[in-house]
Amino acid sequence: MHTQLLGIDWGTSNRRAYLVGRDGKCLARHADDQGMLAVGGDFAGSLAALRASMGVGTAIPVVMSGMVGSASGWQEVPYLDTGVPLTALPAHLASVAGHPGCFIVPGYCTRDGAIDVMRGEETQLLGAAGRGLSDGWVVLPGTHSKWVFLRGGRVDQLVTYMTGELFSMLAAGGTLAALMAAGPDDETAFAAGLQEARRGRPLSNALFGVRARVVSKTMAAAQARSFVSGLLIGTEFVAAQGHADSAIDIIASPALSARYESAAAYYGMPARAHDPDEVYLAALAHFFERL
Repeated sequence: MHTQLLGIDWGTSNRRAYLVGRDGKCLARHADDQGMLAVGGDFAGSLAALRASMGVGTAIPVVMSGMVGSASGWQEVPYLDTGVPLTALPAHLASVAGHPGCFIVPGYCTRDGAIDVMRGEETQLLGAAGRGLSDGWVVLPGTHSKWVFLRGGRVDQLVTYMTGELFSMLAAGGTLAALMAAGPDDETAFAAGLQEARRGRPLSNALFGVRARVVSKTMAAAQARSFVSGLLIGTEFVAAQGHADSAIDIIASPALSARYESAAAYYGMPARAHDPDEVYLAALAHFFERL
């Protein structure tokens, strides 16, 4: 019987690893920028280096979630149908061919109406469900922000917004890039962006309006970055108001949680924040039964 487990949240750009005991306690943790894009396809070599840096021997099993299981990852793992409850994830772990003791958590795909997918968030949701969040809306902000409605520990609805990716792209190049130069957060401008999102104008039109506000001297250029942040995050909440009429639970870093809690308050949605590390660690405890 294994007494320890190495859990890895292996994303596109970043990677977080946790060594946990059967009692759920975290024995060691590690974070780096060795995501899927950085390892150049050498997932086995990258995992070996990670084990060495953490002092984790090869006899300790590893459970990986995120883009490591995508078509561009180590080994593609088919999506599960949302009829499969979160608590059944351990029974659906995929073994990595040629690497005993290495497993990948499958993601989920919704096909009823709009098609949507997720990889990595399902593990956090498993941890959230284990901590009592088995019903209601859970929001997981990030590069691709997820709004997931859980019903009885199952993924009932899934909606993805490219909020983080759009923000990064707009700041990196194009019409708004020069205006979105890094600067201090401006809560007034963020709230103005939330207000603009509430107007419901097409996003491409509202985004051009940022430049119009600056060149017309209606808004200072230094406020553009926070305004765009409010506009993009606000777009999520405006869309959610059609289906989220109760409290939401947010799983994100403190900085992102603060942004989303502020937006939730503006739109009149009660919100609770949860630490992503604690949620992930809670999920890992469920996988011992499979090992």
